[in-house]
Amino acid sequence: MTAPLTPPHQPSPHEPWQTPQKGGGPGGSHPRNLLESPEERDLRTDLRRAGIVCAAVTVAGVALGLLWLWLAPRVPLISDNTAVFLSDSEGEEAIGADGTFALLALAFGAVSAGLAFLFHRRGGVALVVGLAVGGVLGSVLAWQLGTRLGPTDDVVAHAREVGKGVIFDAPLELHAKGALLAWSLAAMAVHLGLTAMFGPRDPEPEWGVYHGPGGAPVYKPAPSSGAGPEAGPTAGPEAGPSSPEPPAPPSGP
Repeated sequence: MTAPLTPPHQPSPHEPWQTPQKGGGPGGSHPRNLLESPEERDLRTDLRRAGIVCAAVTVAGVALGLLWLWLAPRVPLISDNTAVFLSDSEGEEAIGADGTFALLALAFGAVSAGLAFLFHRRGGVALVVGLAVGGVLGSVLAWQLGTRLGPTDDVVAHAREVGKGVIFDAPLELHAKGALLAWSLAAMAVHLGLTAMFGPRDPEPEWGVYHGPGGAPVYKPAPSSGAGPEAGPTAGPEAGPSSPEPPAPPSGP
């Protein structure tokens, strides 16, 4: 009488490795994680870090906008009830507002690059791209925030409100739109310099030691694992003494 066989659609109780574990794989891990190569995991980590850096730099644009609103010089205007004029026609306040924004953006770019390198010394292309994109978004956010929180852009209504001959501030504007790239350019330049000076270095090649004919040590790179010309014995007179010749057969009577 024979024991009943296990049906083909059910795992055998004596083969526990066939039982699916909780979570979809060994140790509860997802099968997709088992098929991931180290390069794919590193790429996913770099992209996640780049996204965090981009979001943090974009949010920092709020601070840039508030500082620009506080430090930028104001353009004085005056009205005579018929038109609005510059109170000081030779003033450079409009250029000063653009310069203030550019200088603040350069400082924010240097600081953001230093912080990114401090927390992620490994660097990488994704991190630099995150800094660049975040710098542009943060600059745009600062520009919009400063103009909206500053004096109103309805100059005519503002002139009627203050009255004739009263000096009032013009709306805060950014005439040089190229200043929006200052943050990104400064961040990439500073991060490149920090990586070149303090970034991780590639390991140096290992060197082996062997003794020459006179017994003095001679340094040479360690041989590779593959078989080469030095793997086997060399042929020729330098290979060693030759074997003796066999004796001649005895001659006949």
